[in-house]
Amino acid sequence: MSLTFDTPELLNSLQRQVDDLVQTVNNNFVGVPEQFLLLQPSPGKWSVAQCLDHLNAYSRFYVPAMEKAIQGKLSGSLPPTPSATFKSGWLGNYFTNMMKPKADGLPGMKMQAPKAYRPMADLNAKHTVQEFLEWQQQTKALLDRAKLVNLQKIKISTTLGAWLRFSLGDTFRFVIAHEQRHIAQALRAKG
Repeated sequence: MSLTFDTPELLNSLQRQVDDLVQTVNNNFVGVPEQFLLLQPSPGKWSVAQCLDHLNAYSRFYVPAMEKAIQGKLSGSLPPTPSATFKSGWLGNYFTNMMKPKADGLPGMKMQAPKAYRPMADLNAKHTVQEFLEWQQQTKALLDRAKLVNLQKIKISTTLGAWLRFSLGDTFRFVIAHEQRHIAQALRAKG
């Protein structure tokens, strides 16, 4: 099932969600001693730093991809034409909903992270937290620039491969839902 959104409302909502993620990280993980950020709650469970490292790995893929796509549209020979509404694709909407944590913060569907996106065991926790916050600032800047383009017409390859592409709007929705999922996991890991 696809959904239709008012584009400005969607972008504003996504901005608020990123702001909430930043506030959660600032309030719960910044200034926390490194040993607590690296502590795994039980064997095989990710620490706070590992949750954030996982998200940073995805940001290293998606943020530059979205930046390049938006910049390409803005520097093209024809002026970009933003749309008043954005219609989510059924697959983009499915993946977004699959990623969103439930109201209690637990994941809706259990899944295993692809090997390339599993967190490292030996991390500099403070650097990992800071990198996460920097990616969020870049995401916010992209959401601002996305007001100038059509969220539906720009396509972004996924980490699963170039064969699976989401619209820019669905990419933003998916990435932020994925971040919400793992920030909730990091909060559980912190205890």
